[in-house]
Amino acid sequence: MAELISKEGNKVEFKVSVPAAEVNRAYDQVWAGLARDVRVPGFRPGKAPRKVIESRVGKGYVESQVRDRLLETHYSQGLRDLKLNLVDATIDPQDVKSGQSFEFTVKGETYPEVKLGDWKDLKVSAQAPEITDEVLEQTLNDLRERNAAFEKAERPIEAADQVTIQELGEEGSEDGGSYPIYLDMAEEHVRTALLGKSAGDVVDITVPAHQHGDHEHAEHTVRVKVVEVSSKKLQELNDEFASSLNYESMDKLRTDLREELERRAQQEGDNLRREELVEHLVQGMTVEIPQALIDRRREGMMSEIQDDLRRQGVQWKEYEAFMQEQGKLEEFQADLAKNAETRVRRDLALEQLATDLNVQVSDAEFNQTLMNLAQTNGMAPQQLVQQLGQDGIQSYYVSLLRERGLQQALAQLSGEGQQEGQSTEAAQTDTAQTDTAQTDTAQTDTAQTDTAQTDTAQTDTAQTDTAQTDTAQTDTAQGEDEQKSE
Repeated sequence: MAELISKEGNKVEFKVSVPAAEVNRAYDQVWAGLARDVRVPGFRPGKAPRKVIESRVGKGYVESQVRDRLLETHYSQGLRDLKLNLVDATIDPQDVKSGQSFEFTVKGETYPEVKLGDWKDLKVSAQAPEITDEVLEQTLNDLRERNAAFEKAERPIEAADQVTIQELGEEGSEDGGSYPIYLDMAEEHVRTALLGKSAGDVVDITVPAHQHGDHEHAEHTVRVKVVEVSSKKLQELNDEFASSLNYESMDKLRTDLREELERRAQQEGDNLRREELVEHLVQGMTVEIPQALIDRRREGMMSEIQDDLRRQGVQWKEYEAFMQEQGKLEEFQADLAKNAETRVRRDLALEQLATDLNVQVSDAEFNQTLMNLAQTNGMAPQQLVQQLGQDGIQSYYVSLLRERGLQQALAQLSGEGQQEGQSTEAAQTDTAQTDTAQTDTAQTDTAQTDTAQTDTAQTDTAQTDTAQTDTAQTDTAQGEDEQKSE
């Protein structure tokens, strides 16, 4: 049970009392976990007495585990009971003892007061792109291109050919790598150098000055030998082509492809309308944002950037030093702070919208979506709770409110009225994952959908070809530069 002690301005203090029965349940859960995980010589797993286990792990360890488990559950529950959303908090727990109730007090700062402008008369103008016959035919032609075959051609190179080249080393030695180039997707300087050449010709490709990763490359020349020329052969749009993509007929391919394009177009239209409403809310709201709130978001974004760099084998200190050398560190930091404030403003606007609409997420709904999120990530709910921590759980809950409030407002603006529980659990989980994981980037993560293409499961083969084409193009424009420059 949560009890408000005091609230002055944006400073708040409250107390949470946990019944003895809940404390005993937490003890039982901790002991069960220790019995399963702690190996005691002379006892089968799970059979060692508690006193023996306690002597190995220490009484203080057991109590700390129970306390942490109770705080993880009841801190966020207390915030929900009191309808509080804290910027920062200090928790002061009492000692925990089996068979006794447990109490802790929380002191923190609430989010700033937000006043939204009038949004109920907003005319949301964003529309889903129209899927015309021309769009459908263009998409089908894209699929033909992705599934094109290439046949060896005994003639000069033409604009749509695939050209296999061999990089030449010093004095014309063939010690470089060989790879295909898809000429219709290659860089302009590559196309210009190769057009009209034939198999066996030696060609000098002038690569313009450019930046690749952390390196600046001056203009230089790469010498290559044309190994083979292959012409592109496109399939006819018929039942045989549809069968190669696992469709029973061309009519079925057209029907399913149009449905997929229309689904994506509708999704894009939904995203555009969401962004239009959010932008209107942010521009029209009145708020004084505590700097601590922006700083916390900026730190979360910085942490994510550093994690991304580590996954790529780059240490933050090295990247920071590089930006410093390039004179870009101050610009990076300014952009990070600006984007952190943008994200904070968006969140505050959406949270106030949910409050104004009296949006509710019941404990049953919250627990269910939490279980779904855990299942999506392949872990038990308790593991997820421990991973997210107290702040993460609260962020997850607030993200559900934001998502539901936004959908309810859009329904009102579109004349559909208020529909309880409009958002699906999957959509809520996705939103919550984004917020709780703090996957903020330096860019606004507005979803964009390319309605002129499709990546259905039936066209996986086509996508693979595209990926290979992209790789070949990149290798031509950059890979040959790197090898030559080195």
